[in-house]
Amino acid sequence: MAVPARKTSTTKRKQRRAHLKLKQPAIHLDPVTGEYQLSHHVTPNGFYKGRKVTAEDK
Repeated sequence: MAVPARKTSTTKRKQRRAHLKLKQPAIHLDPVTGEYQLSHHVTPNGFYKGRKVTAEDK
């Protein structure tokens, strides 16, 4: 079995993991409701880019 000849230093370990991070979600302030929403998604009340895009159920 292959084993490392030397212990991996803290610096090398952190450099390797530097790109393993969470991305912040793309959110924006909805002009209709004033709440934060995910970009490029329809709001729960049916608005997208300030316009009503879904039909109301009766």
